[in-house]
Amino acid sequence: MKYAFTKMQGCGNDYIYIDAKKFAIDDPAALSVKISDRHFGIGSDGLILVAPSEVADARMIMFNLDGSEGKMCGNGIRCVGKFVHDIWKENKETLTIETKSGIKTLKMQESESGEAVGATVDMGKAILSPQLIPVDLEGDTVIDREVQIDGQSYNITCVSMGNPHAVLFVKDVEHLDLATIGPKFEHHPMFPESVNTEFVEVLGPGLLRMRVWERGSGETWACGTGTCASVVAACLNGYAKKGEDVRVILNGGELVINYTDERVLMTGPAVISFTGEIEV
Repeated sequence: MKYAFTKMQGCGNDYIYIDAKKFAIDDPAALSVKISDRHFGIGSDGLILVAPSEVADARMIMFNLDGSEGKMCGNGIRCVGKFVHDIWKENKETLTIETKSGIKTLKMQESESGEAVGATVDMGKAILSPQLIPVDLEGDTVIDREVQIDGQSYNITCVSMGNPHAVLFVKDVEHLDLATIGPKFEHHPMFPESVNTEFVEVLGPGLLRMRVWERGSGETWACGTGTCASVVAACLNGYAKKGEDVRVILNGGELVINYTDERVLMTGPAVISFTGEIEV
């Protein structure tokens, strides 16, 4: 079977996008594993199907590179918006995208030629209840909570942006061994659905540096929901202010996040790397 695909990235968080209007895929999980491999496939952080929706302009169905299905991807949804805007020719300033974490609203950013170059996404309300994140810890919230991971003490703040996140504030994020530390968080039993883990260094007022270990994908160059969770955590820990734009520097670029009690706004780019056809 041959599939036409579009390789897209937002701050280096790259996925392979396939038009589900044109192609019926029986086993998208297995396809994600095969084509995401960076040596024997196209290479990506996973697969995203852009499908019709009865309740929104499009539906996003995403799979990580290990084949696990994800509920939400902040960088991925901006690229879905670009796909719908540029390829499906839904040339609207505002688009709605259905995800497993609900319907998200995107305000598209256009170039002078009318091409979508990025978006501001209303990511909805940050979830702080441990039961809903989920994280197996007591209390109404998990903010700067000391926990033991593989015999080491860490202070974590837990947030859900439609998927679970544990945020740690560190002094030197560049020299952390994420390949060793990340899996210990991802697979710890206190996180019943595993967890995305963000390691954040505060560089100054309104400026953070973040690296991320994503469940099912390992360290990626960016994570949109993780960036949102990091700014939420920064506000809750006194490192940033609610209602103000916060710049977050990632391995693959920058995102701007604005957090209030009612919603989190994420602004960033959406870029086509290349298009092609693969026979599976």
